[in-house]
Amino acid sequence: MALDPTRNIRRRYSISASFDLFGMIIVETRWGRIGAAGQTQCHAFADRAAADRHIAAILRRRGTAERRIGIAYRPVERSGA
Repeated sequence: MALDPTRNIRRRYSISASFDLFGMIIVETRWGRIGAAGQTQCHAFADRAAADRHIAAILRRRGTAERRIGIAYRPVERSGA
């Protein structure tokens, strides 16, 4: 999450990984304004290393948010389904 009420910034970003019925690793990213529908993107990978590289690239990009939008994303752990 990236929140800055003084600048009207309310952004969310989530990454999840799961397996499909064929054994492929599905990495799903969701982003958008908090409270809005937002966008979703899914990528399928045959091996764990490729999925890990993709996730690392996403996290690197999120790490530059402070320089790009003026506020850093704050990690929020989510448990359960």
